[in-house]
Amino acid sequence: MLKLILENESDTLKLGATISNVIQEMGDINIEVHLSGDLGAGKTTLVRGALQNFGWKNLVTSPSYALCEEYEIENRLFLHIDLYRINSLEDIDILNLDRSTKKQKIIFIEWPENLQTKRPPDLIINLAHDNQRRRASLDTKNNQFKSSIKVNYDNI
Repeated sequence: MLKLILENESDTLKLGATISNVIQEMGDINIEVHLSGDLGAGKTTLVRGALQNFGWKNLVTSPSYALCEEYEIENRLFLHIDLYRINSLEDIDILNLDRSTKKQKIIFIEWPENLQTKRPPDLIINLAHDNQRRRASLDTKNNQFKSSIKVNYDNI
């Protein structure tokens, strides 16, 4: 498990950019990232950092009410999901997370503990308040992913 201290919002954006760099290094495979943690700990900010690093120039908002925000950037489809208010499996099924697409699919799921089904994530990130800072814990079974995150984060 990789643990980082995020001093401010800029560090959270930097972590998102780091994750997008690693995703780009891994090629065109589909990636699913689960984001857990405290309310207001920076889950959407992290996603914003990733999307901006991929070239997204417009606003990135929390999908709290829409449940899913979709972003298309070149040959990639990003699904940013917020399951905080999900109450049933039908609510998740309507999101059609496993839809076919010719684009690389990158899924960020906030509050994955509300999934009600097993979905194997490629990366799990937990964000927690730590006074005025945030603690980020990252876990993955892919050692290349883990080591690339550390190297990229230190070099941004």
